Amino acid sequence: MPARPTWKGYLKISLVTIPIKVFPATDAGATLSFNQLHAECQTRIQQKRWCPQCEREVPNTDIVKGYEFEKGRYVVMDEEDVEKVRVDSTRVINLEKFTNDSAIDPIYFERPYYLAPDGPVASEAFAVVREGMEGMAGIGKVALYGREYLVKVQPRERGLIMYTLRHAEEIRAMDGIDELGHMPAKVKAEEVKLARQVMSTFEGELDFKAYRDEYQDGLRQIIAAKVEGREIVAPEVEAPPKVVNLMDALRRSLDSISGSKKKPQRVEAQPEARARKRARA
Repeated sequence: MPARPTWKGYLKISLVTIPIKVFPATDAGATLSFNQLHAECQTRIQQKRWCPQCEREVPNTDIVKGYEFEKGRYVVMDEEDVEKVRVDSTRVINLEKFTNDSAIDPIYFERPYYLAPDGPVASEAFAVVREGMEGMAGIGKVALYGREYLVKVQPRERGLIMYTLRHAEEIRAMDGIDELGHMPAKVKAEEVKLARQVMSTFEGELDFKAYRDEYQDGLRQIIAAKVEGREIVAPEVEAPPKVVNLMDALRRSLDSISGSKKKPQRVEAQPEARARKRARA
């Protein structure tokens, strides 16, 4: 089934405007979801919209959006009011600034989307822009799902990828974490050196396909067992040992890794076996 766009508009760089489509880059359906049931009869629970003032259920047709500007006081916003917001980003992603594609702190990243040209005519200009942006990222804005996002756009494979970004005021400072106030001012150089040795033994190419969500896999196994009437006994979980001596723990880590990576040694033949081999030769 072909992917469906969630947004259609234009990608703009200076005087160049390209019709584009925006597609989700992630699949929410890959994660298990659960329904709420009544434990007594296992019937799915219904969420009803209830008005405590009128003491009755309210149909969707009688529900409006309201913003609380004072405690208990609301201003009602209807669709006509929302339509009056005519910012450019509702139809155009205008890339106003360019930077190195690795210059933005990942803490600002929110959700990824794929960008593709909208129609054959747009493909050539889209391809030129994609090639011209190699190693770079464009910063702009787009209005999605009732708010305006700051976005980062950069090349990926045959298309472009767009990340919605959090604004600076959405990022919490680490200063508010009391536990980090107890961090030591200095650490032992020999411990750092040994820690780096341990980490270096795990260096290698990263392949995300090699990783699976084992928690989701376990849930699926339990669900399948319950459907079939089987019972699964949970394995005992051992608590990790407490590190009393950091240097000792690092040395033992290095020894265990080195031992597991050693090649089996060649076993020398016994003297009489060697003699028989020479005689046959």
